[in-house]
Amino acid sequence: VQLQASGGGLVQPGGSLRLSCVASGIILSIWDMGWYRQAPGKQRELVAAITSGGSTDYADSVTGRFTIARDNAKNAVYLQMNSLKPEDTAVYYCNAHRRIGKIDYEYWGQGTQVTVSS
Repeated sequence: VQLQASGGGLVQPGGSLRLSCVASGIILSIWDMGWYRQAPGKQRELVAAITSGGSTDYADSVTGRFTIARDNAKNAVYLQMNSLKPEDTAVYYCNAHRRIGKIDYEYWGQGTQVTVSS
């Protein structure tokens, strides 16, 4: 199983980026997906999540600026990030989670760096 995250980079404040996470080895449509981020010296935090049914949830700090979406045909999940701020600078990771019975299954992508700076 592999989650390949991409789309990070350097962007000025107010700019936009679109992160992609493409999966191989699992069918993303039956997994709950999330984007997490970790800034230097800080804990990893959940930024946005989308369930297998399409329900979404966002951290307060990104609500109204970020949008998570999935394309089951492409076995991918995306994070559209608009109005980026310097405090959004972090390594962003995609996550796939599924509970089967009492067992939690989880996979992580390798991370993609997002830097917001002028």
